Parts: sequence; C-alpha cells; structure tokens
Amino acid sequence: MSQVHTLPDCQTCEQARLSRDARFDGLFFTAVTTTGIYCRPVCPAPAPKPSNVRYYASAAAAEAAGFRPCLRCRPELAPGNALWKRGEHAVARALKLIDDGLLAEQPLDALALRVGVGSRQLRRLFVTHLGAPPIDVHTTHRLLFAKQLLTETALPVTEVALASGFRSLRRFNAAFAKANRIAPREMRRQPRAATGDALVLRLGYRPPYDFTALLAFLRTRALPGVEMVDEHAYARVFGTPTAPGWLRLSALPDGEHALRLELQGAPPDQMLPLVTRLRRMFDLDADPQAIAATLGVTAVLKPLLRKRPGLRLPGGWDGFEIAVRAVLGQQVSVAAARTLATRIVQRFGEPLDDPPAPGLERLFPTPQRLADADLREIGVTNARAATIRAVARALLDGRVNFRREQPLETFVARWEALPGIGAWTAHYIAMRALSHPDAFPAADLILRRAAAGDRPELTTRALEVLAEAWRPWRAYAVMHLWRSTADITPAPAKRGTA
Repeated sequence: MSQVHTLPDCQTCEQARLSRDARFDGLFFTAVTTTGIYCRPVCPAPAPKPSNVRYYASAAAAEAAGFRPCLRCRPELAPGNALWKRGEHAVARALKLIDDGLLAEQPLDALALRVGVGSRQLRRLFVTHLGAPPIDVHTTHRLLFAKQLLTETALPVTEVALASGFRSLRRFNAAFAKANRIAPREMRRQPRAATGDALVLRLGYRPPYDFTALLAFLRTRALPGVEMVDEHAYARVFGTPTAPGWLRLSALPDGEHALRLELQGAPPDQMLPLVTRLRRMFDLDADPQAIAATLGVTAVLKPLLRKRPGLRLPGGWDGFEIAVRAVLGQQVSVAAARTLATRIVQRFGEPLDDPPAPGLERLFPTPQRLADADLREIGVTNARAATIRAVARALLDGRVNFRREQPLETFVARWEALPGIGAWTAHYIAMRALSHPDAFPAADLILRRAAAGDRPELTTRALEVLAEAWRPWRAYAVMHLWRSTADITPAPAKRGTA
C-alpha cells in the first residue's frame, strides 16, 4: 500500500513560515498557542515566537486541536493538498469521495465500505495522516467554504448554509460559531455589496501556475456554444435547458496566487460541487515541487520543467464529454476532432430556453441522447459512431463510470473492454476526465518521439519502461512532452489525439 503524504518536517515548516513561502501554502498550517488562531504559512501577520508555534497537516487537524481560522490570511483561500489524494491508499481514495460530497449524504460506514476498510481503521488512518477523523475533514471543508462565501459574497446566511452543505440553519450556526468563535452574521458585520447577478470568488493555487498554457490547451478544443476560451479566460454553460448557468475563470491582477471565478445561475446546494469540479479541472491543488522532484531526475524532462515549471494537468468538465471527444480524436488531428465534436453539439446538444450569456447556448448531449444516435450523418465513421454509442450505453448500465476513487488499472481495464477503446483512449480519458496524475497513453506517437530526443522514436514498451521513473506523475510528463513539440498537442498519430 502506497504511503500518504503527511506534514513536512519541522525545519522545512519553520523556514517556509518565516519566509512566507507560497509554494507551501496549504501543505501545512501554523497554529499559535498564545492567540488560539491557525494560519497559512503565507500569513502577513508578524511572525510569532517559535516556542508558541504548532504545525498541523490540515486545517481540520488545527481545528480539532482547538484553534480557529485566521481572519487575516484566511485559511479558506489556501489551495488543497493533492498529494494526499494520489495513489491507491485508503486515505487518498476516501478524500476523493469526501471531495465529491459522500459524507454529506451517507455515514462513515458507507465511506469505509467504498474504500474497502473498516470504519474504525479508516478513522485511525485519517488521524495518523491528517490529524483529524474523516467527519472533521468534511466539516472543516464545508465551514471554510461558508467562511469564504460570507466574506466575499452577498449571499444570505440561509443560502450560505445550504451552499456549504448544511440543511439546517440551526446546525450551521452552531457549527460555524464553534469553529470560528463568532456567529455567521457577525462575520459579515459590513453588508457585502452585490456584484451584479454573478457570484465572484477567489480560487487559490500554489505557484508556479501556468494559466496561459492551460488556456491554450483548452482553447484549441473549445466547443462553440458550450464553452468559450480566449487568452485570458475560460467560460462555460452548465445546468439544464430550463435552468442554465454560466461560469467564467480568469487570472487575478497584481500577481495574486488565485483565479477569479464568476458564477451565475448555480443553485446554492451546487456551489461547493461546482467549485470542487473547477479546482480539479484547472489543477489548482497540485504541488509543483513534488512533481518536479520526481520528473526532474530524468534528462529528457529536466529542461522542460525548467522552462515551464508551472505546467498543469488540464482536466475536463464532464467525463462523458471527454470520452466522446477522445473517441473522435482517434487517428485524427485536434482540429478535425473538434469539428466533429462541434457537429455533435449542434445536432444533438440541448438548446437552452434562455441562454445565460452570448455564445453559450447549448449543453453537451447526454449519454441518453447519444446511446442510439446516428452519428454517420454528420461525418463520424461507422466504427467511431458504434464506439460512442457503446460508451453511452455502458455508462447508462453501469459497466463503466467516472468514480475517482477507483484504481487506475481498474478504470483502464473496464474501458478497454468496450469496443473501439484501446489503452491510449482509456488512459487519455483517465487523464482528462479523472484528472489522474499517473495516466499515461504510452502508445502516442508524439510522446514516443519527444521522449526519444534526437534518437529514433521509442517503442511503446521502451517508453513505458522509461516512464516508470516518472510515477506517480506520468500525466504531467505527458503534458511537458506534448508542450515541447512544435504544437501544444499531438499531431495525427497511430493512436490519435483528443
């Protein structure tokens, strides 16, 4: 069983705290015994004496020890720690399920059953690695999101409670007051000015972060009517035809380590899941230092990491959409795959009754819509049309899914069992739909050429052997190798592009 990342050593924490090193933001928290407050390592407040400082691996651990979040550095803005969620460890798999809101609807026993351990053992593992049991991790995550909504938006307190996963206002008020030593309404002493119809939030990340490169990757694949991507922002429509919403992500000015999220039309109980999805899609919780420490030991990757240290893994908004586009991209260029995907949207996508923004007027078709669709009339080959229908049906009957807690090998094996899905497509879907950091489409021709350098292209097997040293971050190696070529993504190859 792989190990889960825990608290950095005390000397590293001390150096990061004193230098306010943003690279460690969210990797640990600093608590001060004389004030009863815990902070991010980047807190601008005067540094306390070392004898009064305690370090914790998570915000939940600090709160479990009786500390309350700092109102100045605002721990709710710290990026998450994706290192805890890598690998097949029970804690990593459970954290993914907590992120997806499982404990909001089900008890701890259900969480333990999903990851294959007893509830007592899971609780013990969480306390060992994170300093707090699963329910505390879940509750702290919700309360910090509530604190951000109270601080940054004009949402009524009742809607803040619902948005942060509390169905009872009384329970929300009690939990918030216990964690923050202040009532929610007192947190908002000054009324927040409304910012039009859109709710605006900051989504923090750990530098370096190459937002420009991530936008460039998404821009070449943007589907007209569903999403819009330019050099500065990503926008998308979501929801239902009768109740659509839209979102826009852009960089914040003045070098702040955060993106600006504008969100409109999201029901309160969907806000936290939407933010969680966007954090995953834009890889905001990655730790570039940990990734570089592994990938940088290889000669072919070391100069690429030096050139683009903030390159991230671009995820996808919807798993089925990514799967369809991966099939369309087999053995054709990115532009050709995008053309076919656009035709599918225009022919089978759901038009919105009242588009929320110009240029955003359709939803990507559902599996139900494509399960029996005739795609040949829009130029999709018979084989790919059959594969897309098979994927839709397999999702509907449960043979495959996008559960993030499942092991990569299990995911790939289930998808490869479908007609027309090979290892390249299955790994590409895992990389984009699950944001799996170790997914690796080794058969890709451009990868094999880029990894070979000046030598003849590597065989698939040779590349797989070379990439063993890149685990568990092989998907990041893919992005660096693709980016190193003349184009940002693979050109037409034996195993396609997407």
